[in-house]
This record gives sequence, structure tokens and C-alpha cells, in this order.
Amino acid sequence: MEYSIMGDFNFENYSFEDFFGNYTYNTDLPSILQDSAPCRPDTLDLNKYVVVVIYLLVFLLSLLGNSLVMLVVLYSKIGRSVTDVYLLNLAIADMLFALTLPIWAISKVKGWIYSTILCKMVSLLKEVNFYSSILLLACISVDRYLAIVHATRTLTQKRHWVKFICLGIWALSLILSLPIFVFRKAFYPPNSSPVCYEDIGANTTKWRMVMRVLPQTFGFLLPLLVMLFCYGFTLRTLFQAHMGQKHRAMRVIFAVVLVFLLCWLPYNLVLVADTFMRLGVIKETCERRNDIGRALDATEILGFLHSCLNPLIYAFIGQKFRHGLLKIMAIHGLVSKEFLAKDGRPSFVGSSSGNTSTTF
Repeated sequence: MEYSIMGDFNFENYSFEDFFGNYTYNTDLPSILQDSAPCRPDTLDLNKYVVVVIYLLVFLLSLLGNSLVMLVVLYSKIGRSVTDVYLLNLAIADMLFALTLPIWAISKVKGWIYSTILCKMVSLLKEVNFYSSILLLACISVDRYLAIVHATRTLTQKRHWVKFICLGIWALSLILSLPIFVFRKAFYPPNSSPVCYEDIGANTTKWRMVMRVLPQTFGFLLPLLVMLFCYGFTLRTLFQAHMGQKHRAMRVIFAVVLVFLLCWLPYNLVLVADTFMRLGVIKETCERRNDIGRALDATEILGFLHSCLNPLIYAFIGQKFRHGLLKIMAIHGLVSKEFLAKDGRPSFVGSSSGNTSTTF
């Protein structure tokens, strides 16, 4: 789930005008001349084969974990809540992103050996994953805020609203990701590995700022402010009312949000620093440009890890998720019913908003 709509900064995704400075060119292919390059990029210290191994491990863990999450949520029809529907969509988003990781792993070693269409498609999936994830988390925060702070049944009893909200989130994520789909292409420079990058013509600086500022505002900053507002008041209500049981039921949700921020906030902060540098707010130097490039590569890997972490959160913190998974395994004879009885079924934490307790 990469924030590439505002700039992809992996070597294979990095546009050559970013590597070699701003210059004009008359064709679609930027001229890469030895004497015209004011800055030379440093080679990333991270071993590319280590990165490939990380990508493949994340792919396998994400595929397995999110498949189990989808299975448990879809199986738990009776106890399924609004939050569970959002978490189901979150698992789908992570699954779609995970499917692109083997392709990016191969491109780390061989460069972009695929077509422009595949370049556009896998880049689009990464963007949709990021935006849908943070928008879904924002919707979960609003649902928890309404359920606990205002004790309202408005969203939770009208289940068809949730379906439309999820469809709206996917549509908005797709719209925010369209620029990367339009501008991405496979590029085969001479004397260099092929790359998948944004070809945005001569107006490089202007378009890069548009492709960064607008999506980062509507796809990251505003949803983050919504989450901070909703969870701030939710926590205050829980502590003031001494609602310990409900507070325990919120641990999974808070952990999911916290892990998302830990994985993606560093990347976005580095991206903001890069934007400020290109706008002239902070002085641009070759050393600073290379430092930011290395930081973007490292923090991007951290962001990629996010797609496999949510199932681990559910498994270690979500008692109801564990029980739901064991129940499915018992039905299919993978564990004994005696073992399931020993696990015990945790009671759902009710609330004045109706069916808002979560399977996790």
C-alpha cells in the first residue's frame, strides 16, 4: 500500500528527472547526459535480495492471514457488526495489494521487465490499497464515536448504509489513484534497467506538486484528523464512564489504527520533507536529495509490511477472532470440540448503539 500517487521513490519507480535534476526535454523520454546531471544518486545500501525476501514473506503472510480474516468475518453472519464489515473490506484491500508484491520483488532484481499495462495496474492496486485502508479506518472511528459517545443507532441499524459507504470508499480510492494510472508507464532507458515511473511531460514540478498535495490532503491528512477527533472523544467517554469492558473491546481497533500509523506515517513525513525541498521551503542539495531518497525507500518497506500485520493483531489481541477461527476449524475436524469448549466463547460486548460489537 504505497503512497505513490504523490511520488514513487523506489529506484525502479523513481523518475529520471528526479534523479538528475530539473531540465526540459522535447520528447517523451528525458535526456540522460553525463554532463547535464547536477546530482548523482547514491546507491541504496539495502541489499536488493534482502528486500525481495521481505516482499515475498509479506506476500505469503498477508495472503494467509487476510484469507483467514475474510473467512471468519463471512462465517460469522449472526454476530457480524458494522465494524466487522469495514475490517472485511480492509482485509480485501490488503489482499489485493499483497498480490502485487511478487511483481515488485522481481522488478527489484531485474528492473521493470513487464508491460506498461501491468505497470499501471499494479501501481493502481497499491494506491487503492493505501487510500481505502485509511478511509476505512476513518469510518471505523466514526462508527465507534457514534456508538459510544452519542449512543446512536443511526449507522449501525441501517446495514445497507454501510454497504453504500464501503462502495463509496472504494470509488473515492479509485478516483484518488487515477493520476498514477494515467501517468505511469514502462520506460526503457539506454544503459540502465527498465523502470515503471510517472511520465508527466515537461511540467514536472507543477504536476508533481498536484499529484502529491491533493491526495496527501484528502487521502491522508483529513482522514487522520477525523480519527484523532473521534478516538479522542471516544477515549474520554470510556474513561469518564469507567466502561472497562468496552475499553477492552476497543483494544483491537486502537491497535489496528496504531499499527497503520507506525507503518505509513514515517513514509508520509519523509514525503512531506521532499515536497518542501522541491518547493524551495528547505534548501535542496545533492546530499539532502539522496538522504531523502534513501529514507523513502526504507520507510516504503515499512509501509509494505502493514498488509500482513492486521491478521496478527486479531490473532494475538482479538479473543473473538481466535474463537471464531477455532470454531471453523472444529467444524471441519481440524481441532477437537473439547479444545473449542476449553477456549470458551467470549460474550459480545453490547452497546447502546445496537449491533456494534466486533468479531475481533
